[in-house]
Amino acid sequence: MFSKILSLGLLGIESFLVSCEADIGKGLPSFDVVGLPDAAVKESRDRVRAAAKNCGFNFPQSKVTVNLAPADRRKAGSFYDLPIVISILTASGEIKKRDVNAAFIGELSLGGELKHVNGILPMVLGCEALGVDEVIIPYDNRAEGSVCKGVRVLCAKNLKEAADYINGKCELYPCKEEQFEQEENFLFDFADVKGQENAKRALTIAASGSHNILMIGPPGSGKSMLAKCLSSILPEMTQQERIETTKIHSVAGFLKEGEGLVRSRPFRSPHHSVSPAALTGGGSNPKPGEVSLAHNGVLFLDELPEFKRDAMEGLRQPIEDMCVTISRASARVTYPSNFLLAAAMNPCPCGFFGHPQKRCSCTPNAMRKYISHISGPLLDRIDLHVEVAAVDFESLSSKAPQESSAIIKERVETARNIQRERFRNLNIHSNADIPRTYLQEFCPMSEGAEKILRLSFQKLGLSARGHDRILKVARTIADLENSPVIEANHISEAVQYRSLDRKYWNT
Repeated sequence: MFSKILSLGLLGIESFLVSCEADIGKGLPSFDVVGLPDAAVKESRDRVRAAAKNCGFNFPQSKVTVNLAPADRRKAGSFYDLPIVISILTASGEIKKRDVNAAFIGELSLGGELKHVNGILPMVLGCEALGVDEVIIPYDNRAEGSVCKGVRVLCAKNLKEAADYINGKCELYPCKEEQFEQEENFLFDFADVKGQENAKRALTIAASGSHNILMIGPPGSGKSMLAKCLSSILPEMTQQERIETTKIHSVAGFLKEGEGLVRSRPFRSPHHSVSPAALTGGGSNPKPGEVSLAHNGVLFLDELPEFKRDAMEGLRQPIEDMCVTISRASARVTYPSNFLLAAAMNPCPCGFFGHPQKRCSCTPNAMRKYISHISGPLLDRIDLHVEVAAVDFESLSSKAPQESSAIIKERVETARNIQRERFRNLNIHSNADIPRTYLQEFCPMSEGAEKILRLSFQKLGLSARGHDRILKVARTIADLENSPVIEANHISEAVQYRSLDRKYWNT
């Protein structure tokens, strides 16, 4: 006796069709799962047998072989429990299969309940392209399932309900679209930041053009708080951005219970002891790292020189390509990683170089060694280098109202709208993403601006990448002033943000 049930598999955040084939033959009782399964799939044998028995089904006491095709692709995860048990019970005659083009996804408890699984959203979204008309998922994943509009998504609470649905004895719960509040509440607001006008201006430019930023200042100057406020001025996520972000978080298992779509831009802040694999992604079954979990959001690296050198160097490809490719012997996976990098560091090992009141105890060699932990190529990929000075008592005790994040966000949205119109027919998201071939077209300069850029390039010894990034930052500054042409003052401000690191390198 033979049966075949459809299911789905995941490679990164892309789904593929899996045929779960069950054969019940003669021989001593046994239960084998083939088709390149991982340990979690192999363990399903015990869960499936117990779940079928506890739901009142007779599990066949024969030689049972289950094949997960295609056999050359690794099958990972516990969500093959449901298709495996349905295929076996259909082959044994316990379930009378209806002629329906449906896929099954779900992990079983020993009692037969269907449990929440990771990666439902990318699998369900891929069903339409794979020719699947209907998909049955666990009830606890109904919020994710409601996002998909191209196929019929149904929820089951246990194996008995799924089996009764196939036998035509009941109807399953349809996934209804979840309603979400439109307003976002942020714990950190620029209205709470006293002073630091230069840093606020730089963060506004960073948010407006999606430029990477490095803040340099002594301990307690507010670098971490400023970075946490950055999320509150970023533009609202588009529907496409929400889906992309949610797919990554779904695969990683980071979605909150009952959450259908990630609505707020991610803010990831890994500790400086993070491993290269945890930062960029990895593992035998490649999982997304912090750079992908921060996709469409902010990746904040506090105490940047304290990060491992190989971890920091691993950021270079994601920053440049907006994706990270993880290659293993069994698979090659690509995860998107279009994030805004915000980093913070002290100016020296003791942290007090340039402090107006506290004396720095570091030698020039110690300072150079500290700064050299950050490679030149990585610094080249950071558009804005901003000095965050210690806040004085007058600024902290001032009762004058500070500009709120909501007001700054309006300016950011206006600049982003100009960029959307500029790049309307191109696959360019912001000024920071302008390819070199389009710089001349999108960054026209006045004579004065071109002269200042030439002098700055020669005096600071900038690389070609540094030259391009100054031009992109100047383009964003011009957009904030609604200027179609980059003027001399725009270039001057962009160069100021670019030259701060040279001060420390030459100490």
